[in-house]
Amino acid sequence: MLATAKNYIKSKIAPPVTEKGVVEAYDLWASDHDMQPGNLMLHLDERLFKGLLEGLELKGKFIADIGCGTGRQWPAIFNKQPATLTGFDLSAGMLKKLKEKYPKASTLKIADNLFSDIPDASFDMIVSTLTVAHIEDIDEALHAWCRLLKPGGEIIITDFHPHMLALGGKRTFKHGNALIAVRNYLHPIFTIKQALSNNGFNLITQQEIKIDETMKQFYADANALHVYEKYVGFPVIYGIYLKRA
Repeated sequence: MLATAKNYIKSKIAPPVTEKGVVEAYDLWASDHDMQPGNLMLHLDERLFKGLLEGLELKGKFIADIGCGTGRQWPAIFNKQPATLTGFDLSAGMLKKLKEKYPKASTLKIADNLFSDIPDASFDMIVSTLTVAHIEDIDEALHAWCRLLKPGGEIIITDFHPHMLALGGKRTFKHGNALIAVRNYLHPIFTIKQALSNNGFNLITQQEIKIDETMKQFYADANALHVYEKYVGFPVIYGIYLKRA
């Protein structure tokens, strides 16, 4: 009975979380970032991204993946036969893991929001998954992204839903015995859409996924049913697709 009680208490008490900046956190996470079969957010992001990508013509296009990480979405993009796919990320550790998987990949480490070394109108499409909430000055960043795109350019964005972040949701991973949270900034979806609209983009598609019963097992496997109970029914991830007029 004592053991049962201890396990119950353990399941109800969240472990302490240490927050780290984006670069430090992802450099730590890089070594085992691809070994997360039970990560709900990565599972949902893959599902959402593939849905947004479906029906789009990428053949022969120049694609930029901003916040590419280890290239999680690259198989789906390569299946669409782009002319080029360039990965941008703040984390040298993540880019190193990507290069191990794709030795010929074109990658660049992000120095700031402006992408000053990249010429105007270099790409037909920008994709950015689970990234924008890591950017403090989102208006500056999105303005630069728009500069990188050609006339008729397209943008796909997915990320943690700001409602979830506003309620205290965190982007976490285990490192040794520690639970690390990656620093986020809260950007309402309408502000992102407005910033892109101001640069000539029209919203084509917007989707979101809410936590429901089908996801309960992910939380149970992570000994985090208390988190499921807190957030069930709330949107956890969103995706938008916009095209320049």
